[in-house]
Amino acid sequence: MANTIELLSRDPRDRIQVLDADGHVVTPELVPDLDDETFIAIYRDMQFCRRFDERIISLQRQGRLGTYSSLAGQEGAQIGSTYALSDEDVISYQYREHGAVVARGFPWEYLLYWAGDEHGNAALADKNILPLNITIGDHLPHVVGMAWAAKLKNDDHVTVAHFGDGATSEGDFHEALNFAGVFDVPAVFICNNNQWAISVPTKRQTASATFAQKAHAYGFEGVQVDGMDPLAMYAVTDAARKKATQPTDGRPRPTLIEAIQYRFGAHTTADDPSVYRDQAEVERWRQRDPLSRFESFLRNTDRLDDDEISRIDSEIENTLANLIEPVEEHDANPDEMFDYTFAEPTDRLRDQREYLDSLRTTYGDEALLQEK
Repeated sequence: MANTIELLSRDPRDRIQVLDADGHVVTPELVPDLDDETFIAIYRDMQFCRRFDERIISLQRQGRLGTYSSLAGQEGAQIGSTYALSDEDVISYQYREHGAVVARGFPWEYLLYWAGDEHGNAALADKNILPLNITIGDHLPHVVGMAWAAKLKNDDHVTVAHFGDGATSEGDFHEALNFAGVFDVPAVFICNNNQWAISVPTKRQTASATFAQKAHAYGFEGVQVDGMDPLAMYAVTDAARKKATQPTDGRPRPTLIEAIQYRFGAHTTADDPSVYRDQAEVERWRQRDPLSRFESFLRNTDRLDDDEISRIDSEIENTLANLIEPVEEHDANPDEMFDYTFAEPTDRLRDQREYLDSLRTTYGDEALLQEK
């Protein structure tokens, strides 16, 4: 592995890459020193993410789940970065980084969130993952606070924040990074630059040459990485983690990682990307698909063959086939939606709860669930 200082002190315009678009190694010194089982596990989790994505979109189209945000094209950044962390490191993500959940063991309850039940968020706590965050950038100050707390307690872990390029236009982003720099907290910020903040392109999001360079204004390092290269994401996240937990004099703990990638699908299942982007653009980015390039690398290094791929495919298919049944059998209690809004219920919440109770008593749940 390359020297941590050298790797993270690059010019932000010097994009870090280990594999080219065809899966050939272009920076041998950055190939992580991992055993073959771990390389295969990274591949398996990336494949699971892609197939999970396809299955959930299908279920949403059938009306069996709610609005969903696709991750296709971004598996490399999510899986590669999470594998570089320890299990004790805390992850706070936006809403598209399902790969972080997959890499941490993927509790089936996670699907409950997408079915409208907050128990899906609660299940993530045991994995050291904070609840999914729909509001753009609001989680970043919390991440800094948690990282500062870890520093004060001398805990040997980092707090990692995932967010999209659109979040860099929010005040929370700038406040959080400024605070992180001033108090020198062990935090890693991963900006998943997938070229589009819903329908707003990167060029309308910032006048800076990179998002990574914004870190310099706050006194710490920012690097740009090929986010569709899982090995590059592993190498840089690993270096950022080591710097955060093993600080040296004069070297700031935080790091901003800009992961360059592309969202193949729609922003969410409620979006139509054909309105604002050209399909030819999508096809150009598909030539850099993180799955195919990583598979090529594993085949070229004799770590993967057809038999192993077939075994992985069968395993994933069996897991997905049994995924939705416990979700649909789960008996959710709508009354719980009032329990966690405030520590003590307000008068308005009490009124709302009583009104819902009266409706359920008068008409019954079956009648209330019927489509008009």
